[in-house]
Parts: sequence; structure tokens; C-alpha cells
Amino acid sequence: MSRLLLLLCTLLLPLSCGADVVKPALVEISVFADGHYEVELRASIEALLTGINARYKNTQDAPNAAEYDALRKLPPDELMRAFEPFRPRLLEKIAIRFDGKRSMPHIRQVTIPERGYTKIPRISVILLEGEVPKSARTLTWYYPAAFGDNAVRVRQVNRQTQEYHWSDWQWIRDDSVSQAFSITEIANRRGWTDIVREYVIAGYNHILPRGMDHILFILGLYLFSARIRPLLWQVTMFTLAHTLTLGLAIYGWLTLPAAIVQPLIALSIVYVGIENLWHRRLARSRLALVFGFGLLHGIGFAGMLSEFGMPREAFATALISFNIGVELGQISIILGAWLLTGLWFGRRPWYRALVVTPLSLLISLVALYWFWDRLEWESIRALQA
Repeated sequence: MSRLLLLLCTLLLPLSCGADVVKPALVEISVFADGHYEVELRASIEALLTGINARYKNTQDAPNAAEYDALRKLPPDELMRAFEPFRPRLLEKIAIRFDGKRSMPHIRQVTIPERGYTKIPRISVILLEGEVPKSARTLTWYYPAAFGDNAVRVRQVNRQTQEYHWSDWQWIRDDSVSQAFSITEIANRRGWTDIVREYVIAGYNHILPRGMDHILFILGLYLFSARIRPLLWQVTMFTLAHTLTLGLAIYGWLTLPAAIVQPLIALSIVYVGIENLWHRRLARSRLALVFGFGLLHGIGFAGMLSEFGMPREAFATALISFNIGVELGQISIILGAWLLTGLWFGRRPWYRALVVTPLSLLISLVALYWFWDRLEWESIRALQA
């Protein structure tokens, strides 16, 4: 039994490091009928300047993490000055080619938002433009892995006829050139099954392995009782709640600052772990709290999904599919925990004392660290001003 607890602690303790990751760059290339193109590159300039890319699961693992954190605290004008020497390198390393021939764009504009909540990467917009060669038929894009992962899509634009045709996203994680986009033929839209598959996978991956806070929350619900009925009630309330706020937030009907939401999500995990210590029977008050916590977690889901991008022609399908992926991730967590503990020890008299109590305490301690780490008083004071 002691070996099992040691294994579980080994799995949980790395979560205390948090999940400060570099997000993939989003690239949208618009090819205009009048012969020019624009590239809208959404990325973290702080990550570009420090070379912190997808190889770091946590930005704090990078050797220059301190420099990265310092850049994140800069106001837009100071970060812009820091970015100026990097411009030539950016233009040298990226590559946009028409029919295999490289085009050399120039940077028309850089938009850096206010500093905001520094626990979440600040996404700046770099706008490039150039000329499309006459009679060009295809376009390829290259964004070096040294800058991070990226997703790219192409839009064909004819302003006179008001025609706009988007291609599908290509997600590139291996330092390769994109597949060729046609700029003369209207892109074939993805089928229903392709959209479902893509967003189910995105929802699942947002829980496993990326959703560390959601993993701990679900484990806290699982540890409350080894019986299936209390667990189903809690997971149902949590699912209903996060589905509600996820939909409202994605549609733009509900917004809350990340500086408030992220610490509260951590605090919800603290509470669930602590409540496991003194409640043995499922009460309505716990169900109400789980529902409330689910509302917060749904807003957290929405932040990721909005960055991932939503297909306008199949918005509802993508949203439902993402939710299905989230639920599959939650079921995987519960099933894995049950196979490790509940199946073998759930009915033993010492299960609560030797499994539920220490693991619930560990979950609460990890989440308490997250709560403190996610607090940013300057951002909170700015919201109150």
C-alpha cells in the first residue's frame, strides 16, 4: 500500500509546478484578388525574444525563464523597443513561397496588448504583407520550430465580389513546411466527421495531459466516495455547469478576467480536497458548490477553445465535439484512478485513512500553491480601478 501511495504522490507532485506553457502561434494568410497578401501572425513576442518554444513543457524550465518573466511585465511600448532588433531575424527565418519561389514580405504593423494578467501568455499580432506573383497557383508557409509550434490557414479574398474563402487549419509541430494551399481553387471544406474528430481530440487533450487543474479537480471529486452514485452526481453537476459557461463564453455572452478566474479555479480545487476530509455523505450543498466550480472551469475551457479557433460554418458541431472530448478526458481520469485504487482497495476499512485523506490533503496543498502563484495583485487592482 505504501508503494501505491508513493506512486500516486510521484504523479501528483509535478503538477505543483503549474502549467505555464508557450501556446502555438496562429497564422492567417489572406491572398487578395488585387495581387497582394497579408500574414496575420498571433504569437508571444516574449517567447520569440527568449527562444522559449514548445520543447519546454513549462516555461520555468527554460534557462532564461527570468528574462521571459521580465519581458512579460513590460508595458507595450517597452516590449516594442525590445522587439525591434528581432525584426530582421523573424523575416529571415519564416518563409512564404508561391509555386516554390520565396516571397519577401515586410512587417507593416505590430500590435502589442497591455500587459494584463502575466500568468497567461500575452498574444501580440504581427502583420506582414507582400506581393503575390502573377499566375501563382499555390502557397506554402514555414515557421521554424525554434519559434514554436504553429497553425496556419489561408483565406482567398475578392473585395469587389465580397467573396471570402477560408482553407482548413494545418497544425505544424515538426519544423516542416506546410502542405501547399491552392490560391486559385476554392478550398474543399472539411466534412462533418473531420470536424468532430478534430474537436473531440482538442477537448480530450485539454484535459489529458494539459489540463492539470481540471485533473486535480476531477480526482478530488473521485476521492469523495468509492461508490459510483455520489461520483456520478458530482460529475454530472460539474459537466452541466462547465458546458453552460463554455457555450456562453464562446458566444461572447460571458466574460470574466483571467486574473480573477484562474486563482478561483485553484481555490475550488483546494476546497474540494479539504471537504473530502470531513464529509462522508453527499449533501446538496456540495452539489451546489461543484456546480458553481464547474461554471468557473467552463470559462477556463473557453479561453483555450477561442484560441484554437472555431469553424464558422460548423460552430455548434465543434462546440459539442469539444465538450465530448472534455468528458472523455474526465472519464479517463476517473477510470485510471479507480483502476489504481478503487478496484483493489475501495471497500477496505483503511481506504479512507490511507488513501482518501493523504491524497485529498496533497491535492489541496498543490492547489493552494497554484492559488498563491496565480494571484497578481497589480492586475486585480487594475480591474478595480
